[in-house]
Amino acid sequence: MPDASGGIAADRLKSFIERVERLDEDRSGISADIREVYSEAKSAGFDVKVMRQLVRIRKLDPAERREQEMLLDTYRVALGM
Repeated sequence: MPDASGGIAADRLKSFIERVERLDEDRSGISADIREVYSEAKSAGFDVKVMRQLVRIRKLDPAERREQEMLLDTYRVALGM
């Protein structure tokens, strides 16, 4: 459905742009919710920095997690830690 906009289907393009905008708004809302959870955890005495590390680690595949932990241990030993 090309129109006078140089062959671009303006309605389809507008639909894509609006979908991205809605998703971006959702992402902003979710980010605010996540910040609130971390704030609550901090108020309860938890270390947010460590919590963020745990969230990252839990996302990893178990084999990848083991590999990273082994490498970290190897580096610690090499540094005398």
